[in-house]
Amino acid sequence: MSSQVLFGFHAVGVRLKTAPRSIVEIYFEPTRRDARMRQFLDKVQEAGVRLIEADGMRLAKLCGGHGHQGVVARVQALTQVHSLDELLEGLEASQLALPPEQRVNPLILVLDGVTDPHNLGACLRVADGAGAHAVIAPKDHAAGINATVAKVASGAAETVPYFMVTNLARTLTELKERNIWVIGTSDMATQTLYQVDLKRPVALVLGAEGDGMRQLTAKTCDQLVSIPMLGAVESLNVSVASGVCLYEAVRQRSKK
Repeated sequence: MSSQVLFGFHAVGVRLKTAPRSIVEIYFEPTRRDARMRQFLDKVQEAGVRLIEADGMRLAKLCGGHGHQGVVARVQALTQVHSLDELLEGLEASQLALPPEQRVNPLILVLDGVTDPHNLGACLRVADGAGAHAVIAPKDHAAGINATVAKVASGAAETVPYFMVTNLARTLTELKERNIWVIGTSDMATQTLYQVDLKRPVALVLGAEGDGMRQLTAKTCDQLVSIPMLGAVESLNVSVASGVCLYEAVRQRSKK
């Protein structure tokens, strides 16, 4: 099984909480003796995970940077859902097994052109918080999952399925064939986010800050909406916009 590196308290802490047996070993900086490190090391020892002392330079070499907070883990890759179809079919089957009042419609975040790993990590984090079932991005126009994404995501890179697809427009069409309403965000749209029904099965499509969605992506959407901008700035960072859109869906669905 392939291995990977996680670093930072949040990313390593989530793996420690959700899948401790997948952790091969954890490296830590012994000169850091604050309460946060002591509490973290106590949890590691309780889980029976191997601990290795390492100085800051070794930790930086392991994770490729200096934002490790004194904690780096070598972990086994977790078994993931292999395809979007597999995820949607599994979701449909699991929902049919529930009473109608407990069923949850699919909520998917689609990112078109988000190439910055910090933005992707933040989007995954908000997607996890809002209970999104998956995040989708094009293979040729997006950031992939790496150690920086995992750290910024604070564990969400482990919990939210992230699918990089060959043809985004075709994938959106396939979502529509599954009766998932595809809503894109555009500052040119006449309707706002708050005027549409997000209780239905929905995929929310956001483009990169500045460039926005590609033209073909926008044309493939069922509907375009805008996020009201009442101040001087013209747009929001994509992770902030993702949070606004996803949590509006959460708000509407909480009234179900």
